[in-house]
Amino acid sequence: MLVITACGSDSGSVSNIIEVPSPERPAGQEDMIAFAAEPIDTVKVGIIGLGMRGPGAVERMLNIDGAKVVALCDIEPERCDSAQAMILRAGAPAADIYTGSDSAWRELVARPDIDLVYVATDWKNHARMGLAAMEAGKHVAIEVPAAMSLDEIWDLVNTSERTRKHCMMLENCVYDFFEMNTLNMAQNGVFGDIVHVEGSYIHNLADFWDAYYDNWRLDYNHHNRGDVYPTHGMGPACQLLDIHRGDRMKTLVAMDTDPFTGPGLVEKQTGERPADYLNGDHTMTMIRTEKGKTIQIQHDVVNPRPYSRMYQLTGTKGFANKYGRQGYALEPDTATMSGMPDLYNLNAHDWLSAEQEAALLEKYTHPFITEVGEIAKKVGGHGGMDYIMDYRLIYCLRNGLPLDMDVYDLAEWCSLVPLTALSIENGSAPVAVPDFTRGSWNKLQGYRPATK
Repeated sequence: MLVITACGSDSGSVSNIIEVPSPERPAGQEDMIAFAAEPIDTVKVGIIGLGMRGPGAVERMLNIDGAKVVALCDIEPERCDSAQAMILRAGAPAADIYTGSDSAWRELVARPDIDLVYVATDWKNHARMGLAAMEAGKHVAIEVPAAMSLDEIWDLVNTSERTRKHCMMLENCVYDFFEMNTLNMAQNGVFGDIVHVEGSYIHNLADFWDAYYDNWRLDYNHHNRGDVYPTHGMGPACQLLDIHRGDRMKTLVAMDTDPFTGPGLVEKQTGERPADYLNGDHTMTMIRTEKGKTIQIQHDVVNPRPYSRMYQLTGTKGFANKYGRQGYALEPDTATMSGMPDLYNLNAHDWLSAEQEAALLEKYTHPFITEVGEIAKKVGGHGGMDYIMDYRLIYCLRNGLPLDMDVYDLAEWCSLVPLTALSIENGSAPVAVPDFTRGSWNKLQGYRPATK
C-alpha cells in the first residue's frame, strides 16, 4: 500500500511525497555489500535466450579464459543449433541444449554443474529466471532491465541475500570506453565535486520492432507507462555519484508526453490502432540524492532522433559530454592536469583541444581498457563494451572478488521502471526512492571495482 505523506523540503516548505514502503530485511539475512563468493577456477555457464543478445554472449564467453559454455536454452530450436555451431567452430566441447517449450529453461537451471546462469530473454521473464537460478544455487547475470516491478526487485534482493549468490544486471554501457575513462578521471578529482549527471536511452527502434519475439517490447510499451528502459543511462550516472557507496537516490519526479507515435506503431504491427496505448513517447525523470546532487534521465524509442545515451557530467572544476559534441571542458588546475600541453589556455568556456584531450587520456585511460581494450575491440559487442562486461564478470568469479555491479545496483537502476510510472500516474508527484540496501548505503565510500 502506498502512503502519501507531507514532508518538509530543503527550503522549509511542505510538499506531498509518495512514500513507497520497504519490507524489513528477513531475519537471519545480511546485506550483500562487497560480497565475495568462493573462487571458481572454470566458470561453467548456462545461457538462456538466444535471440538478439544471447548469441553475442556465447561468442564472448568463447574468448574469455576460464569460461565454459555448457548449456544453451531457447524456445526456438534453430537458435540453439546456431549457437551450438558457433561453439563447435571455436573448437570447444558441444553444449547441452534445452528447447522446445517455454519451460525448458527450468531444466537448465536445475543442473548441478552450472556455476552461472546468464539470462538474455525478454523482460517479462528476467526476474523469475534469476530467482530460480539463485534458488538452485547458481550465481546469475540478467540482461536489462532485470526487473520491472517493485515486487520483482525486492524478491531478487531478498533471494540474493538469503542464498548468498551474486545477482548482477548485465548493464554493458558502464563499460563503454568514454564512460570508463571519464569515470577514472572523476575518481581522480579531475572534475572536482560532481554535482549533476545525465543519461538516457534515445533510440528509434523502427528497424527492430519486427525482431522482438511475439512483439513483446512494443506490447510492453502499449500496456505500461513510465521509463521502461532506464538502466543504460542510470548505470554510468550512478557510478559517477557513488550511489549506495556514500550517497543514495532520495527523491524522483517523472513526466511524459502523450503517446503521439506509439499507437501508430502498434497499428503497423497488428493492423489495429489501440485506444488504450499508455506509454508517452518521451519520458523525463529528475532525481535528487541524499547529498544534494541531481540526475536527469530520458527515454524515447519511437521518434526520429539520432541515437544518444546523453552521458553528461557537470562538476565544480569541469564538464564531460559524449553525444553530439564529445569532449571535456576544464578549469585550470596544474595539480591534477600536470603533463598536459598549454595548461595556461585551459578554461571552462571551451572544449579541450585534441592535443589536450590526448594528454588527458594518456594519463587517465581506465585500467580495464589498458588491460583488455584491444581484444575487446576485436571480439566486439557494441564496440567492445560487452566483452569487457563479460570479462570482468568471469574475472571476479574466478578470483573470488565482489562483482563490479551488485544486486543493489540492479535494484536502484531498475526501480525507475515502477517509480516513474507511480510519479506520472499521480500528476508527476515526487516519489521517495526506497533504500534497497536497507541502511547500508553509506557502508562503502566511493565506487571502486575490485582487483587482485
